[in-house]
Amino acid sequence: MTIDRHVLGFGNGERAIYASDAWKSRGRLYSESSSPTRSEFQRDRDRIVHTTAFRRLKHKTQVFIAQDGDHYRTRLTHTIEVAQIARALARALKLDEDLAEGVALVHDFGHTPFGHTGEDALHEVLLPYGGFDHNAQSLRIVTKLERRYAEFDGINLTWESLEGLVKHNGPLLTKDGQGTRGPVPQPILDYCEIHDLELATFASLEAQVAAIADDIAYNTHDIDDGLRAGYLTFDMLEEIPFLAGLMSEVRDRYPNLEESRFTNEIMRRQITRMVEDVIAVAQERLARLKPRSVDDIRAANGAIATFSEEMSETDKQIKQMLFKRIYRHPEIMRIRAGAAQIVTDLFAAYMANPKEMQSHYWVDHISGLADAPKARHVGDYLAGMTDTYAISAHRRLFDHTPDLR
Repeated sequence: MTIDRHVLGFGNGERAIYASDAWKSRGRLYSESSSPTRSEFQRDRDRIVHTTAFRRLKHKTQVFIAQDGDHYRTRLTHTIEVAQIARALARALKLDEDLAEGVALVHDFGHTPFGHTGEDALHEVLLPYGGFDHNAQSLRIVTKLERRYAEFDGINLTWESLEGLVKHNGPLLTKDGQGTRGPVPQPILDYCEIHDLELATFASLEAQVAAIADDIAYNTHDIDDGLRAGYLTFDMLEEIPFLAGLMSEVRDRYPNLEESRFTNEIMRRQITRMVEDVIAVAQERLARLKPRSVDDIRAANGAIATFSEEMSETDKQIKQMLFKRIYRHPEIMRIRAGAAQIVTDLFAAYMANPKEMQSHYWVDHISGLADAPKARHVGDYLAGMTDTYAISAHRRLFDHTPDLR
C-alpha cells in the first residue's frame, strides 16, 4: 500500500514564502531515503528527542542544582519550554514549526553538568587544547558522538537543522572571514570543511525564533525559580518598570491572590508580552524586507526575530537583576566553586589515567594518544555527564567531594 504524503499534511498549516521548505532541504551529509509519513524536519526533531544527549538534560543544571528541589528547572524542562515558545512563534509567522522545534530541542545538547559553571571550568582546563564551547559541543554530539546508527556516527541531521544549531545566535563570520564573536571554535570549522554551513550568513527564521525563545524562557523561569528559592522578592521585581506594570495588572484584577498564583500570573503575562513583541517586530521587518525565499532571510543585514528597542531594554534590565541577585549571590558562588572543583578534579584524574572512564567505548584507544586529542576525548566525556553522575564519579575517585547544597 502506498501512502499519499500530500493527504497527510504533515501537521503544519500554510507556510510563508520565506519559510524553510522540508521538501527542498539541502539534504544530509549521509544520503538517506525519505520517509513516506514524516517530513525531513519532523525526522530531525524525532531523532533529537530519542538521543542519549536529550535524556541526559533531565539531570543537568539550569541554574539551581537539582538536589535543591524537584520543582526547579533542569536543562531538560528549560529546553521543553524553549521548544513550546519557538513553536508558537513559528506558527504565528507561518514558518516550519518542526524545524523551529528541533533547533530549540537540540540547542543545549553541549552543556556540561552544573550549568555555565561546569562550562567555564571545562573551558579553563581545555584552554591549552583549544578551549570548550557548548555550541560546538552540541555539533560534535549530533555529528560524531551519538552512536545509534549502523551507517554513520551522529544522527545525520539535515543541513537546515545543523545550520540552526550552529548559527541560531547569528553569523559566526563576517563577510571577510573574521569571527563575529572571537575565533570560531575549531570543531565547527572542521565540520564545515566537509559540510559547509555558511558561517557568514544568518540562519533561517526558524532558527532565529528558537534563539529568541531561549531568552524569553530563561528570563521568565529564572525569575520564577529565584522567587521560589528566596533569592528574589517581589520588591526586587518592582525595580523593573515592565515587571512592576505586570504586577500592578495582576493585583488590580485579582486582589489578595495567593503568592504562587500571583507569581504564575506575572510569568504568563511576561511570556505573552515578549512573544507578542517579537512577532510584531518580525512582521514589521518582513514587510520591509519583502523576502521571496529563506535565502533572502539568510542574506539580510540583520536578524528578523528580535525584541523591540523598548523590550530589549527590559531584557537587559532583567538579565542585570538575575546576574546580581541570583547568578552572583554568595550562596550560589559557594556552590559554583564546589561544582568547578568537581569538573577540574575529574579532568586531571582522567588525563592521568583514562581507564578511570570505565564506561566509555574508547578508553583503551585514547590511553596512548598525545595530550591534545586525549584532552578532547576527556572533554567529551565530562561534557556528557549529568550532575548526578559527575558527583558520583568524584566520590569514587576522591576522599572529599564538595557539598553542592
